[in-house]
Amino acid sequence: MGFGGISVWQLLIVLLIVVLLFGTKRLKSIGGDLGEAIKGFRKSVNSEEEDKDKPNVQHKTGDTLDVNPEKKPDQQHRD
Repeated sequence: MGFGGISVWQLLIVLLIVVLLFGTKRLKSIGGDLGEAIKGFRKSVNSEEEDKDKPNVQHKTGDTLDVNPEKKPDQQHRD
């Protein structure tokens, strides 16, 4: 049984070396940090998709904030 030319025994040896180098506590903290980073990335991607669906937002000063930059410049300021 191989994974792209790597056998199960080779994977176990690499895993053992990594555990010996970093320790289980360090690997656990790295895994937790990686999980939090992935959650943050997914959250930002989802919020960007929601922002694309929203129309332009007007500030009290009358300036228009373009939340959908893919629009052509002549379409940005139509009322």
